[in-house]
Amino acid sequence: MATIIKTKFLLAVSVIAISISLLFSGCGSSPKLGDANGSASPGATDPNMGGESSPASPEPTPTEKPVPTIDVQIVKPNEAGKIMVVMFHNFVESFTPTKYDDGQYTTTFSEFEKLLQELYDKDYRLISMMDYLNNNIDVPAGCIPMIFTFDDGTPGQFNLVNENGTLKANKKSAVGIMEEFNEKHPDFGLKGTFYVNLGNGTFEGEGTLEQRLKYLVDKGFEIGNHTYNHINLRDTTSAAEIQKQIALNQKTVSELIPGYIMKTFSLPYGLPSKELQSFVKKGSHEGLEYDNLAIMEVGWDPALSPVSKNFNPLSVHRVRSSGINPVDCDLAWWLESLSRGEQYVSDGNPETITIPEGKLENVDQDRLQGKKLVTY
Repeated sequence: MATIIKTKFLLAVSVIAISISLLFSGCGSSPKLGDANGSASPGATDPNMGGESSPASPEPTPTEKPVPTIDVQIVKPNEAGKIMVVMFHNFVESFTPTKYDDGQYTTTFSEFEKLLQELYDKDYRLISMMDYLNNNIDVPAGCIPMIFTFDDGTPGQFNLVNENGTLKANKKSAVGIMEEFNEKHPDFGLKGTFYVNLGNGTFEGEGTLEQRLKYLVDKGFEIGNHTYNHINLRDTTSAAEIQKQIALNQKTVSELIPGYIMKTFSLPYGLPSKELQSFVKKGSHEGLEYDNLAIMEVGWDPALSPVSKNFNPLSVHRVRSSGINPVDCDLAWWLESLSRGEQYVSDGNPETITIPEGKLENVDQDRLQGKKLVTY
């Protein structure tokens, strides 16, 4: 059982307050405090200097890493709040609606650029899917974690171009835009999970499929399973076919990137019948076994904190990205409708889970994984 710490934060003396204020950075008015700098041992002598030699300085005594200090009444952390897992599909330069495609799942590159700046200005910071699932959320105090997911492996999400013999992400792709934004705002994060169908065309462009996947992994992105051919699981009546589609996709990845395991799965259209749902999580085909740690639902609402009593990694809710034709419950709608108080607001310390006292009943303390629970 994790230790619950009840804190009452008092105003610091003016000297300390001024010192701390000089260290403030990160989201809004909230501080992000770094480690204290060590000082040189008194009496130490540079051996390269002339003069009488002196005894070697003793080894410094190890010290604990300083714990960031925040004023909870200013930051108002709530690490039991909701987290938006955003679901993206298509990215294009321009779009003309048709009777078959009204643009609900498509956005333009220019709108995506604007979205990144809007999210940054509203204190959102990207984290990886695995850090979310492992309750390893590390963003500055006052910031709100967000997760990007990309379904189907379309070239607008990512493709490679050859620039003077070097393969680089196309600047007219979501990854290229994110890389450029990250250069200006490295604290925003360069994270995301790409749910691919490797039996279909994947990130079509320059380079081999191996080079494309390796580029993403080397940049810190994650690859997730979306079935080999993007089959409709709702229409599938065969457990063998479900297992083949998921295992074959995993087999292909591990052949292209030896040792790489896709740990999460995104439903192409939704769950199959209740009798077959267990095979989405775990199964085998021709000797290859898979066991998905989490399953992404088709998007409509924010996900729960990983310490929530109702958190279920096998049913992670997602928010659909805003398309050219906006709809209710898409990302733009939630950005307007979801209050800051309802969301996961970080305390800036990855070793603690800080929540308002009134939210204590929402926390499953068995999910803390050794982190300290702090209420205020």
